[in-house]
Amino acid sequence: MKAEGKVWRDLREGAYLLRTNLQADSAEEMWSKCMQLTEAEASFRALKSELSIRPLFHQKEPRVKAHVLVAFLGYALWVTLKHLLKRRPAIVPQPSDSGVDNTQPISPKKALALLSTVQSADIVLPTTDGREIRLCRITEPTAEQKSLLHQLGLSLPERLKSLSKCSADSATA
Repeated sequence: MKAEGKVWRDLREGAYLLRTNLQADSAEEMWSKCMQLTEAEASFRALKSELSIRPLFHQKEPRVKAHVLVAFLGYALWVTLKHLLKRRPAIVPQPSDSGVDNTQPISPKKALALLSTVQSADIVLPTTDGREIRLCRITEPTAEQKSLLHQLGLSLPERLKSLSKCSADSATA
């Protein structure tokens, strides 16, 4: 009996065993289905943890639909960022004690955390005739943020276009 156990152990060594109720015509198709399931589970994990989108219990159908749409758009942006980071492995300098520049690839979660401090602000300038000049500006990114944006092929505009009409021509200000 011990010899049979040893043979079984040797045969399964280094093998990946899947147990499922899914049907497939080939091992490749089965593997693809299992990977799709794994990806779906990972997407729900990302929604709940990295994107902090939790299930909410809305009372009206339009609100439920809006919540699903926001969750879907957030996840779509998350996946886009993940693929951008895979295509162009973003490497952000990490501080080290030895003074040596240690660089390492960055995850989508770390990229979002790094970029989370970039903000937009309105500068409101009153004029002598009672009107206001409203300038929409973006904070200056840090060196790490600039490096990440450059490696992703993204750039921040110097100013944002105002959604509402300003009482004066903000383009000349």
